[in-house]
Amino acid sequence: MLKSLYSGVTGMKNIQTKMDVISNNIANVNTTSFKTGRVRFEDIISQTNVRAQPGTNAQQVGLGVQVGSIDTVMTSGSLQGTGRLLDFAIESGENSFFVVKSGDQTFYTRDGGFYQDYEGNLVTSAGLSVMGYTGGVPALNDGSFTADVLGKTPEPINILKTLTVGTPPKEVSLKDYTIDKEGFVVGTYSDEKSYVLGRVALTNFSNPSGLEKQGGNLYAGTTNSGEALLGNPTDPGYGSVRSGFLEMSNVDLANEFTDMIVTSRAYQANSKSITTSDTMLEELINLKR
Repeated sequence: MLKSLYSGVTGMKNIQTKMDVISNNIANVNTTSFKTGRVRFEDIISQTNVRAQPGTNAQQVGLGVQVGSIDTVMTSGSLQGTGRLLDFAIESGENSFFVVKSGDQTFYTRDGGFYQDYEGNLVTSAGLSVMGYTGGVPALNDGSFTADVLGKTPEPINILKTLTVGTPPKEVSLKDYTIDKEGFVVGTYSDEKSYVLGRVALTNFSNPSGLEKQGGNLYAGTTNSGEALLGNPTDPGYGSVRSGFLEMSNVDLANEFTDMIVTSRAYQANSKSITTSDTMLEELINLKR
């Protein structure tokens, strides 16, 4: 059989994979913090008819195409203002992620649309705990406060509705709270004092493209992503936290539709090479009548 038949088949099969990725990109054009996918192709092994000799080049016939990689393009999406206090976006930190936990499983996300549960814990829309530094107890936000008192071990962040403070102890209730660009969650209570309730943790990866998508805007670490390096907002390379904003998808519709046209034509061209090869075989078979 003609090798061109099978080359055309590999082209159609792998171009369909690219179409699947393009379709998924377009479907997620409005998904918070979605990162677009990109397909790269490579040629399959070539059959060598004549090896290279002094003064002559090798004669090789390619046997088709294969998917070389499906990359996740981790460039930042634009920030959209929401005015909602618990909507967070990471600014100027393409390799940084929020840390969230479900039981013993740790995930990473750029989707900062967070909520409070009935106990005041900061959680994702799916109920995963948002991790940060708390130091175990709220710290009075006065001139003596330093971030070191919050510790270095990530814990679930809790925006406490009441605190027991002072001597003798008295209970004070939450009046308001804010989150600044350094990730500090600061609550103002009925004693007219403010307390640092925690600080949102960020993590960084040497190769964020190596993370695996888990659905729900979550990523999991892999051996190729590198170790998760915990840090703080505004640390070098980690970016800052912007409350009242969400990161939008980085899908470029103009680029996706252009790729869709090119992909469609490439699929048609490969199908044409199959039908042309079939015509050649038909002519060969018809030599004997």
